[in-house]
Amino acid sequence: MRSIRPSLTARRGRGGRRTSTSLTAVALVSVLALTATACAGDDNADGKPSAVSTGDGKITIPDDLRHRLKEHGIDVDKWKNGAWKNWNRDDWLREANDFINPIIKGLWDPDRMRGADDPDQGVDDNDISGDQGVTDPTPQPVQARAVTPPYHTSAATSGKLLFDAPEGTMVCSATVVTDPAHPGKSNLVWTAGHCVHAGKKGGWYRNLAFVPSYNDQGMSAAELENASRSEIAPYGVWWADAAKTSQQWISKGGETGGDGASYDFAVIHVTPEQGSGGKSLEETVGGALPVDFDAPAVSQVQSITASGYPAAAPYDGQRLYQCQDKPGRLSIEQSDPTMYRIGCTMTGGSSGGGWVETGADGKPALVSNTSIGPVRSGWLAGPRLGEVAKSLYESVSKQFAGR
Repeated sequence: MRSIRPSLTARRGRGGRRTSTSLTAVALVSVLALTATACAGDDNADGKPSAVSTGDGKITIPDDLRHRLKEHGIDVDKWKNGAWKNWNRDDWLREANDFINPIIKGLWDPDRMRGADDPDQGVDDNDISGDQGVTDPTPQPVQARAVTPPYHTSAATSGKLLFDAPEGTMVCSATVVTDPAHPGKSNLVWTAGHCVHAGKKGGWYRNLAFVPSYNDQGMSAAELENASRSEIAPYGVWWADAAKTSQQWISKGGETGGDGASYDFAVIHVTPEQGSGGKSLEETVGGALPVDFDAPAVSQVQSITASGYPAAAPYDGQRLYQCQDKPGRLSIEQSDPTMYRIGCTMTGGSSGGGWVETGADGKPALVSNTSIGPVRSGWLAGPRLGEVAKSLYESVSKQFAGR
């Protein structure tokens, strides 16, 4: 089983043993938006940028802020000149409260967006060694169907999550979700834990950015070669200024197998790279999905729709797809919550994409996200969202409640 992960295709494979329900608080240390001028290398005479952008305005970087950032491994001048590419062990194995994601304007240009890699590392379907709980028969594959463009009309809350890992430029899928602290004005995005953090053998990924309605018109790979940034990212590039995933994922998660898969979820808070004229992400795309943390039993769910941008063959990561199926159960280990599983042919890159169910009120709600799947595709599994996921979600919301 492979972790469908970022177009790193992380489908995390083997289920990890439940260790605790505590959360890793990923504090926002600083959001540093380097100006376009600074990124282009047009600095002051002393070789140092004098200002940063926080969206629409500019402020001078105080010396004490520079020093504080350096304490967390960020040298503003070095970072904007390419230090974000360096992955030494001390940086990679940061403590959980050291999530830092300075904005580098223009970094995610059309070429980098299109070229996000898919280093999928899977294992055999039989490698589910901890399957001690209730698991239903393997579902029949459901052929993923291409979403009709424009995606903004048919799937406005879906998008791509781009980031850099030691292996290179990567991609996942993600979903805009509501924010209880900011009704109608959410800047929260839901994805898989393995799309923001490498798990027990790594640390936080870098340059995390969300692109809602990526390739909104559904252009082919050939057409995208000449597409402008505004055509590829019509609703802008939104950088993560905070990210949280479960302690279970950080402690147990791995690139292959299913360790930590039952807790493979994450919430990020985003801010627009170029400013949004005061509009939130939810207002910009025109919607956000509520999250259902009651973890409805499989028998109560008639149908789940999973969305994502599959990037591993036979897909190319440029178009949005969906699978719809009645879920079954997958248990990786008896001590961990049982996961949802559906038939679906989507591959790596679809990791982190939202799973949506129509609730009793007739309205859609996010109930899971793509986490793992077999090497040869055919099905996907996602965690059931309970108290751990709810606490994580609420903590990110509260972090920005007064802003």
